[in-house]
Amino acid sequence: MSLDSRLWGKAAGLGKNARGAHRTHPLICHLLDTAAVAEVVWDELLTSHQRSMVVGALQVPDEEVRALAAFWAGLHDIGKISVPFQLHRSGPKNADGELLAQELGGEQGYGFAADAAQDRQSHEAAAHWWLAGIFEEIGYPSSKRRPQSQLSHAVAQMLGGHGGRYHPAVYSKDYRCPVARHPGLGTSSWEEQRRVHFDEVRRVTGATSVPQGRMTPGAAVVLTGLVTLSDWLASIEVEIRARLMEEGWAGAPEDLDAYWKIAREAALRLVQKTDLLGTGFARPDPVQCAGETSLLASMVGQLTDVVTEHGPGLVVVTSSPSEERTEAALRAAAVLGHAAGARGLFYALPTGSSADSHMAQVHAFAEQALTGPWRSLLLHSSSRLKPAEAAKQWAQAHATGDVSAEPGEEWAPAANSWLNSHHRALLAALGTGTVDELLQAVMPVKFNVMRLFAFSGKVVVVDEAHARGAWGQKLMLRFLEWAAALRIPVVLAAMSADKSVDAMLAAYRRGAGGGKEPMVQPRRLPAWSFVDAHSGGGHLPRQPAQAVRAGTLSIKVLDGAPYDEIQAALAPLVEAGNGRAVVYRSTPAEAIRTSLQLSQDLPGLDVTLVHEQMRNKDRWRRLAACRKTFSPDGGISGPSALVTTPMLEHVRGLRFDLVVSGPAPLADLLARAAHGAGDQPRLVVLRADNKSELDDVALVRRTDIVLGAGRTISMPEEVPLLLDEVYADELVDRLGEAAAHELHQLDNRRTVRERRATGTAGWLQVPGPRELDGDLGLLSRDHPGMEPELLSSVLGEEMVHVVCLYPGSLLENGVLKEKLARDSKRRPKPGQLVPYLIPVPQRLVDGVAGDANSVWRDMAALKTVLRLNMTWEDGTWVRTGEGHRFHVNELGLTVDRLP
Repeated sequence: MSLDSRLWGKAAGLGKNARGAHRTHPLICHLLDTAAVAEVVWDELLTSHQRSMVVGALQVPDEEVRALAAFWAGLHDIGKISVPFQLHRSGPKNADGELLAQELGGEQGYGFAADAAQDRQSHEAAAHWWLAGIFEEIGYPSSKRRPQSQLSHAVAQMLGGHGGRYHPAVYSKDYRCPVARHPGLGTSSWEEQRRVHFDEVRRVTGATSVPQGRMTPGAAVVLTGLVTLSDWLASIEVEIRARLMEEGWAGAPEDLDAYWKIAREAALRLVQKTDLLGTGFARPDPVQCAGETSLLASMVGQLTDVVTEHGPGLVVVTSSPSEERTEAALRAAAVLGHAAGARGLFYALPTGSSADSHMAQVHAFAEQALTGPWRSLLLHSSSRLKPAEAAKQWAQAHATGDVSAEPGEEWAPAANSWLNSHHRALLAALGTGTVDELLQAVMPVKFNVMRLFAFSGKVVVVDEAHARGAWGQKLMLRFLEWAAALRIPVVLAAMSADKSVDAMLAAYRRGAGGGKEPMVQPRRLPAWSFVDAHSGGGHLPRQPAQAVRAGTLSIKVLDGAPYDEIQAALAPLVEAGNGRAVVYRSTPAEAIRTSLQLSQDLPGLDVTLVHEQMRNKDRWRRLAACRKTFSPDGGISGPSALVTTPMLEHVRGLRFDLVVSGPAPLADLLARAAHGAGDQPRLVVLRADNKSELDDVALVRRTDIVLGAGRTISMPEEVPLLLDEVYADELVDRLGEAAAHELHQLDNRRTVRERRATGTAGWLQVPGPRELDGDLGLLSRDHPGMEPELLSSVLGEEMVHVVCLYPGSLLENGVLKEKLARDSKRRPKPGQLVPYLIPVPQRLVDGVAGDANSVWRDMAALKTVLRLNMTWEDGTWVRTGEGHRFHVNELGLTVDRLP
């Protein structure tokens, strides 16, 4: 039977012909397009390590694996040869509105059962079911009892997952006669055409070998990424339109051979347009460090030798938060990246604000460490809408700093870049974002394996690795298992060593197949250790790092009214005519009120405000200004104060003579105190101030007990001791009966919350690489009760992004400047909104429906954006309704619940 080129694979966005009928791209052409792109991805984009994982698993020579990868990629959409897909009511139509494929149903060979068109099996699942049997027929290893453990089923399941989710394992009684369960697959000509397409793709790609290996977790991740990425690239509509076949194209073997040449020529161009090629790590140059025993010097002098001997792996750095620690982590990433042949880096931080503030230092690192062209994206919740626009706006906000925002800047992707998309953004060579991007790789969310694929070619740095709570800790351990199994180089940076850091070391060792004997991170500060990904062996430096700059942190705890104490603490700066202070408030609303009060009550004080509920562009600009104003060598003169929220505690490069904070867990207070200048930093804690709603009450209470009226701490040697004291069970023994009972209750509640969170995360996370037992469907399993809200809660506090509109426009410097669609016909451009988004906790806006029109609501990119139409009342912009009152000005957004 000859190939039927009427079977279509692509139609959306291809336009119409002169007769008004939809143009279509034959399925065989799309299959060959994808196969051709897969060849280029294999040659040009995969790292040598990624290729070696596949070659080692399949047990065939490298050149044959390349052909197999192209062949398999070309089969990904073979499930489209089915009744529900070809005759779907939304399929391509002629000028009269009739389905183009309707004529197939009228032909004898394409007849189908009455229930075939109602078969709800997706084309991805259809490919999985059908291919399992055909791979078995041509000799791929198979098993009746355990199909998931054999290559025939594993390849089929992998290809069925190209839509972002794998499908459950199929047993031989089903895949040997799939139409019995899914009549939509069709018989007769439907079956014959699937076989003809299969044979032609195999012939054209030259994949004649029959592998006898197995599908390891590493090979599955790489092949899934290769197939999915190739499909994405081969589906770019403007490129398909450039190679559409003339009507009447037959698809004979000689036609396919000719088209294969066209597809191959287009494939390299497609991959080159992604901005993904050519990035690598340079050989690290020797670095001159101040102090031969400093953290950086210790790592520079020894890590290269350890990695040369044992290969890449995990580096754990424990030290107080500082730019030196960040530099040490990046230096370790450069050593690991060069040794692994990695093609980029992802730098993960606890919050979006901390990612914003680190991007400049990460860029400075990339200029020295990365070779070839590289593209950089900012990746966190409020930049995910359009990552390239976010990176561009971030650069413009920093235009007066070290990072240029001139058009055409080499690192900045264009707004229309192929990377400027939610699922593709992680593929960019350089990413600075939040740890949530890592954790979603080990949660059963759509395209989670594409995340693992993106990270498998990079170095991953996790700053403040301990700062995610019980849920985040559990998921981080699972990510580290996968990272080790995929041989992903990882650098973890934490304030101090504790059981959670030891657990991270153990997780990476477990994923690498290391021994069960415990490895403990040195408790003294600073310190670093290494686990190689090849054997899971642990290694400590021959010459431990020493603290070069010792200091004494003075902590004073005050009991007075919070604002009065703040004013009293800052008054000496005003009297002296110089000095810099930072004041932490628990919420944006309190920060705004405090800044306004200080400006009024201390007229000689230069007050700056920055918090998370500002528009993205305003927050970026203010953070950029803070890095210049409050840097160690900042050129500020006169007394000044920065009023902020806990968002600032992970920001680096700021120095203050005085740090003022409300009550918080000790680890957070120490992170804020790290902003202190000189060798005698000062921290004032306001006991009577409000606590953050996100802080654990038991840890805040324990911190308060340990600090008492104040403490003096030798830095850094006493930091681990003080942290141990806060967590110690014996702390209760120092209290009276009533206070001990209260603390016991708080501790019990914390324990229950942590165990519940750990249990939920353990239930939610995907299996580890050694637990899959060949069944990729476990990576996409869907439990009852697994709602999007649960996924969000595991990742941290659920956020909503608010955009405020002023009579149909966006406000710029007090002027209604940029028009935005407000009617039901015009489609807003999501990228236009990125600079104006305001992140707000979901709990503050519960019940608010917003003012989205039907067009807005139907756009998937805007589903997490709350649109508010503001009105001018009494000299200010407000929106009142649904039990809330929103007020916005140049200081940010505040939300009040109405009585």
